[in-house]
Amino acid sequence: MQETAIPETIFAEADRSNQSARDWRNVIQDYTELTKPRIIVLLLITTAGAMWIASKGQVDGLLMLTTVLGGAIAAASANAINCLYDRDIDAKMERTSWRPIPSGRISPLQALIFAIALAMISFTLLAVCANLLAACLAMSGIAIYVGVYTIWLKRSSTQNIVIGGAAGAIPPLVGWAAVTGELSWAAWVLFAIIFVWTPPHFWALALMIRDEYAKVGVPMLPVVKGAEVTANQILVYTLLIIPVSLLLVYPCNVMGLVYGFSAIALGATFIYKATQLLKEPSDRNIARSVFKYSILYLALLCVAMGIDSLPSAHISSQQAIALLKIPSSF
Repeated sequence: MQETAIPETIFAEADRSNQSARDWRNVIQDYTELTKPRIIVLLLITTAGAMWIASKGQVDGLLMLTTVLGGAIAAASANAINCLYDRDIDAKMERTSWRPIPSGRISPLQALIFAIALAMISFTLLAVCANLLAACLAMSGIAIYVGVYTIWLKRSSTQNIVIGGAAGAIPPLVGWAAVTGELSWAAWVLFAIIFVWTPPHFWALALMIRDEYAKVGVPMLPVVKGAEVTANQILVYTLLIIPVSLLLVYPCNVMGLVYGFSAIALGATFIYKATQLLKEPSDRNIARSVFKYSILYLALLCVAMGIDSLPSAHISSQQAIALLKIPSSF
């Protein structure tokens, strides 16, 4: 039986098709990496948590989806501009040299156009599907992260992450504004929680990679002041976390005892880990433990907010006093 020969052009066309598919996947992956997606996920959790509290657990699903998506796109825009501006030092740091711009996979002009497009999409989506306040807040987050942190403070001050870290505290404001159309004291407390949480979170990371920051001349606190001073500052901020987080219970009265006990337990663990770091400030493994826990802390705190917002779970401090028949003057 004679075999039918398959033309070589068929194999060549198949190879070109497979190569084209691989190229597109690589391009999509490169632009995705430009947005630092792992950082965005944590910001989205705080946005969703704020929306859940503001709506008392009755948030509209479509509004939640569009607000979280709009916030994610805004954060992606800010991160892309950060990568564009920092491409010179990223190329020298082992941790970041693989990024798309320093490695040459994406040009600076392409990154700029991409970032501007993302910002425009985010503003339009939030303005149309949520409200103008939410859209403007998202744009302010981009402005603070790029203008205050990346361009002004990152290369000039040890307080870069403290002041510039306000950008990471904007997402809860966006979520709250999307639901209510305004910013109450509770929204600003959510802002304050993220603001206080950011330094110990980022300085723990800075302790882990302080040699790389020193190599490129970025004045992160561990580089300029040393590991011991940094560990002291981490402890100071973790001590502030519990009282700040409990402001949602009193005087704001938007959270109840489920959240309150959770905030105390999670904050106490954070403080314990910070004290362990203070004993061995140069131990990168302990710094890594603090860094990882800081992520877990924020995620679990938002989970506690969500659970407490459910009508069946929420017990305010006033209700607890009444149930226990404790005099209000106690």
